[in-house]
Amino acid sequence: MRMYDLIMKKRNGADLTKEEINFMISEYTAGKIPDYQMSAMMMAIYFQGMNEEETAALTIAMANSGDMLDLSAIGGTKVDKHSTGGVGDKTSIALGPMVASCGVKIAKMSGRGLGHTGGTIDKLESFEGFSTGISSKHFIDQVNRIGISIMGQTLDLAPADKKLYALRDVTATVDNMSLIASSIMSKKLASGADAIVLDVKTGSGAFMKKEEDAFTLAKEMVTLGKHAGRKTVAVVSDMDQPLGFAVGNALEVKEAIETLQGNGPKDFVKLCMTLGSQMVVAGGKADTLEQAEEMLARAIEEGTALRKLAEFVEAQGGNPAAVYDTSLLPQAAIVEEICSEKEGYIEKIVCDEIGICSLILGGGRETKESEIDLSVGLVLHKKVGDYVRVGESLATIHANDEKKLGVAKERFLKAYTFCDKQIEKSDFIKGIVQ
Repeated sequence: MRMYDLIMKKRNGADLTKEEINFMISEYTAGKIPDYQMSAMMMAIYFQGMNEEETAALTIAMANSGDMLDLSAIGGTKVDKHSTGGVGDKTSIALGPMVASCGVKIAKMSGRGLGHTGGTIDKLESFEGFSTGISSKHFIDQVNRIGISIMGQTLDLAPADKKLYALRDVTATVDNMSLIASSIMSKKLASGADAIVLDVKTGSGAFMKKEEDAFTLAKEMVTLGKHAGRKTVAVVSDMDQPLGFAVGNALEVKEAIETLQGNGPKDFVKLCMTLGSQMVVAGGKADTLEQAEEMLARAIEEGTALRKLAEFVEAQGGNPAAVYDTSLLPQAAIVEEICSEKEGYIEKIVCDEIGICSLILGGGRETKESEIDLSVGLVLHKKVGDYVRVGESLATIHANDEKKLGVAKERFLKAYTFCDKQIEKSDFIKGIVQ
């Protein structure tokens, strides 16, 4: 079998077989196929597309290209959740303890962020002493004992995907639906969960700007999960404005804690309940979504979800006192209001611009080597549809550098558009694919 022949076959619009795809991925991972040939193949796939069988074969080949996390030592159904990312997305920090307190096993591998805010691991490190650098044994024992653990990506999961993504990134072949779906799902399959619940974002702060594209991606990923024998469901949710009010690491942790105390923002609570009910049903702890939602609501009302977060933080070396006293989380030295220079109804917020404001303050990484300032960020007070008067506070900004604060403030104000008429708010949950 020659890579040259496979490139020509795909270039001419023919379908690749499972054996051909396995050969291509294994040989490329081993360094036997050069980047220039794989670049040509990616471009051929970009223009010719891949059918359902090809995409499934590619996903499974990439999942099998490295380590596969074995969770068989954990009793019960293991459920994982994945978000395609957005601004203010602190979901795992509230959702994990909510679902675990309902008896579902959450064994999650997570990464650090590269972009406007940190990833789940960075945010969790707002708890002093918290570590995801735990052994696989600690990870599995902890899930069996308390029902939840999140560890860093210490295993070499889907190395073929890492190599391919780096190549696609510099050859303008990232935005192909089959390649995006297989990239995400190969890592999820390698992570070993029995069931996968996906949160696919759509809007100005999401990778998928158009709703129809988000649904297409959701359907592709659900199909891939089912091909691999995993229970898979996708929720398509809005990211045309930040999720909740807080954007920034420790600030988002605080908002997740407030949510577990029963005081969360409506959109964030809605997302946690929608994703959580799917996870509880997938984990076999409820027969219906309604029953699952009642269980989750009770976990918040009775404080079991909050206590589960404290238990989880303590089990991984963090200070659980910060769950009950958020003043123990990192605090910025400068806290100022950003006041509106205009009056009217907020018509639009350019969501990714708010994320960039957090990045400017130091809340995200521009490169993998960047140091994150966990204390900085923004807490919005006004969102789309709200009426604002001149001089009224749009947000509170948390900073440690006056110059960065000035730049972020100026950029923040430009992200808001006002109009004279009341705006009809769109549905936050756009739909569910299963």
